[in-house]
Amino acid sequence: MQKIEIGIIGGSGLYEMEGLTGKKEVKLSTPFGPPSDAYIVGKLEGRRVAFLARHGRGHRILPSEINFRANIWGMKKLGVERIISVSAVGSMKESIAPGQVVVPDQFYDHTRRRIGTFFGGGVVAHVAFADPVCSELRPVLCRAGRSRGAVMHDGGTYFCIEGPQFSARGESLIFRRWGVDVIGMTNVTEAKLAREAEICYATLALVTDYDCWHESMESVTVEAVIETLKKNVVLSQQIIRAALPDIPVSRGCPCGSALKNAIMTPPALIPKKTRENLKLILGDYLSPRTKKSEKK
Repeated sequence: MQKIEIGIIGGSGLYEMEGLTGKKEVKLSTPFGPPSDAYIVGKLEGRRVAFLARHGRGHRILPSEINFRANIWGMKKLGVERIISVSAVGSMKESIAPGQVVVPDQFYDHTRRRIGTFFGGGVVAHVAFADPVCSELRPVLCRAGRSRGAVMHDGGTYFCIEGPQFSARGESLIFRRWGVDVIGMTNVTEAKLAREAEICYATLALVTDYDCWHESMESVTVEAVIETLKKNVVLSQQIIRAALPDIPVSRGCPCGSALKNAIMTPPALIPKKTRENLKLILGDYLSPRTKKSEKK
């Protein structure tokens, strides 16, 4: 199969957009179990793309139940070098209103029950995560959004909670004091694993509500989220189509060499099973003849 350039993770209907040609399903098995769903691959605006329904088609998988490792491993297997995440979020600031879009440049991980790394099982690696969002991909999304008339917020902190419950009012008020911008339940884990897989990552955070901190607004409900999200699906499709032609073919960002100097364990000491599971991720880093500082 021809290499896929760009992965898009979002809602189950995101791939149902005008202009997607050669659409087909690709089912993958991974060392970490099954991904959330089959990947929908095709060509859009001249680029090879792969869509994945984060929660499965029909929204069947809780945030804490998502097999994040399998999802990202599958993208890597398809050849994806850049991932655009589309996600519903709550706003934690008055200036970020429902219907607007945030492209975060930071994350805060407040989850408790997730596996957020490919490593372990006899291999240790510490990737840099100070700047978790791709510096090339984020501005492309911002420009594309503005070109489609969206109110875009360039930068901000995405606060990731475990869920599946929405925040208690006391929690929401505390989170606001911490200075975060939007709140969601999924993206930080994707971002961590994408960085370990040396895949660029950026988020289109679609604001659906004011969480429950806003005294003059009703507390967030599923009905309110879905209603706003339906309106934002079309907008997100327009932004993605506008962004694709503007994404550079060659990467000039550091995302593609995130594992350089990050692997602490000598290849000869990595257990055979772990080596097999991570061969796709580690590639030439597994070779004892290749020094980590030499891999480009």
